[in-house]
Amino acid sequence: MQLFYVTAFIGGLVIFFTAHFYSAFRPRGPADIQTKMGRGPYMGLYSIVSIVGFGLLIWGYGNLKPWIPIWTPPVWTRHIAMTLMLPALIILVSAYAPAGFIKKAVKHPMLLAVKIWALAHLIANGDLASIILFGSFLVYGVVDRIAVKRRGDVGAANANPNILGDMIAVAVGGAAYGALAFYLHPILFGVPVVT
Repeated sequence: MQLFYVTAFIGGLVIFFTAHFYSAFRPRGPADIQTKMGRGPYMGLYSIVSIVGFGLLIWGYGNLKPWIPIWTPPVWTRHIAMTLMLPALIILVSAYAPAGFIKKAVKHPMLLAVKIWALAHLIANGDLASIILFGSFLVYGVVDRIAVKRRGDVGAANANPNILGDMIAVAVGGAAYGALAFYLHPILFGVPVVT
């Protein structure tokens, strides 16, 4: 049965990151598949493939964890992870909030948030499934940021920032942090944050 979960986990990672790496490195311009298909259909297909991959990898990971312990993280690593997750969630929310100074400063807040989230969870987890999962997201975040820079996408660098965007990011990100740390994390992921 474990082989089934390993297959789902690895298959989900392959599907999810194939879609994301293709999107990061696909040619832009008239020959672009998005131009040929239209933005709506392309994004629909991309979303479906990503959701299927994400669902498989989360389901496989959830049924494997803990899978092949590699090292036992000391208790203090959880405190580092918890500390890193607050700015990660604030930066993540800033990606979707009106342009604020946070969004303008980091240019690509979603990618930075993913990198911080992945690093935080790598620090606090020592089994092989976690190392593969969070390591994959960290590598993707770094590689996609390089790809974005090479194609000249400056993200929100030219935005006209408004403090309202930062206030929303801090309020919603902080509330999400509190909800996850004190209530939702064990329900959604089976692991309590605060014990």
